[in-house]
Parts: sequence; C-alpha cells; structure tokens
Amino acid sequence: MSDETLITDEIRKTIGVEGSPRRLEVDRTMIRLFARAVGHTDPVFYDADEARKQGYRDIIAPPGYLGTPVFEPGDGGQPRVRPGGMTRGLNAGNDYDYLDVITAGDVLEARSKTVDIAERQGSLGPMLITTTETTYTRLGDGKVVAKARGTGISY
Repeated sequence: MSDETLITDEIRKTIGVEGSPRRLEVDRTMIRLFARAVGHTDPVFYDADEARKQGYRDIIAPPGYLGTPVFEPGDGGQPRVRPGGMTRGLNAGNDYDYLDVITAGDVLEARSKTVDIAERQGSLGPMLITTTETTYTRLGDGKVVAKARGTGISY
C-alpha cells in the first residue's frame, strides 16, 4: 500500500480557516420560485398578507433556501479550484440548523470554514471528502439565523 496521499500540508492548513464572507439576499421572487420548485404549497411562502397574519415579517424562506449570492463586479468570478488537480465534484449532503425565521428582505452574510478532509478510494479513483460548516448571520440585526454542515466530494 502506498503512503501517497492527496491531502497535502497545504490542504491540511485550510482546516479551521474561515473564508471570505459572502452576501446573500432573500427576496420574494426567489423565495416563491424555490418554494414552487420543491413543491411547497403553504401560503406563507407566497402571500405576504397571509405570512403577516401568521406573525411573520414577510413571506418566509422555505427550508434549504438561504438567499441568493450577491454578484460583486470585479470579484473575478474565478472557477472553484479543486484539490489535487481533481476536476469533478458533487454535493454529498447538507444539514441545516435554523435558529430564526428568514424572511423576504433579509440580507445574510455567510461565513464558511473547512472542518474536515478525508481521502477515500472510489470506483473512479481517489476521492477527497470535505466537510464544511457555514454560519448565516442577518446583517440587519447581527443575529445568527442558520448554521449548515455540508459534505462535498472531489474526484
């Protein structure tokens, strides 16, 4: 068995390091589109009057929708660089903890960090499994509204 690994010292150094913050906007149109796409029929995802009647500030974001990234001109729009020269990747799952209701009009800041990297041998060759934690904070009041833990596979 070879002692070679795709997990270099450079990759190990990324564990625990928080990346640049990303801004996400939560707007009515995208909430409605997302809710419709995943099959939600509750009016709180579509009708602001109904949402307010139920005690919300506006229509609410359905589970799994945490805003749309704000395009920042000049950010380069660089493609994601995968470790070890790997060219393909897939989402292996996400878990969300919601700490407050997210509604239309919210602007969130997402901050992510890699918490674990493992290497496995798959049917197509070596794979890197990366676990990331992201914290979502509402910019208006500074409240953490959600935390996510996601796993990605590069191969």
